[in-house]
Amino acid sequence: MKNVNDLIESAEELAKRGLSKGEIADELNVSRETASWLVEKSGAKSESGAGTAAEPRDNGGPHDIHVDWSAFGRDSARLTYAGQAMADLLSKEGEEVDLTIGIEKAGVPLATVVSRELDTDLGAYAPAKHQWDEGDIEELGGSFSRNFATIRGRDCYIVDDTITSGTTMQETIEAVRAEGGNPVGCVVLVDKQGVEEMVDVPVYSLINVVRVGEDA
Repeated sequence: MKNVNDLIESAEELAKRGLSKGEIADELNVSRETASWLVEKSGAKSESGAGTAAEPRDNGGPHDIHVDWSAFGRDSARLTYAGQAMADLLSKEGEEVDLTIGIEKAGVPLATVVSRELDTDLGAYAPAKHQWDEGDIEELGGSFSRNFATIRGRDCYIVDDTITSGTTMQETIEAVRAEGGNPVGCVVLVDKQGVEEMVDVPVYSLINVVRVGEDA
């Protein structure tokens, strides 16, 4: 995607397919606020899939950075290379880690590679933002998939594609602890916040984004 108008069109398409604004944020690797703005700009209504006349498409909107890592995602070999690099970043954290948890959706294929590289079981977590359209996300909850490994009593790694605000990663760490697990390290492809630690868990990334200027 080259510009804001491309993002608006993508948000419109996803909303018409019935995705929530939180899911659109996940697909486009932007914040929930940005996803909401993009949907409103497109004139689409994610609740019904119907559309209304779009407003003029200017270049305003929330301050955010869109990350397009589809060059990795569309090619299994490249995705494997990225996952191997992420596994290397985590490899020195913990001594008896036997579980890697991927945050759905995009974090799961990356976590699969990490899990294979580090010889762990695989878990999957669906964050609360996938249900979010409007209002307070605190009223929603995420869940672990029963089709993957259980959490209780295990040291684990957490894998996702992007940290935008950090809310989803923090939610996942807290959810793992609530299940009796012990998160010892997190890794992402791109970190927009530049964090080194989150709620006492080290965070690694292949790429850090640093804002420069008045809005940094």
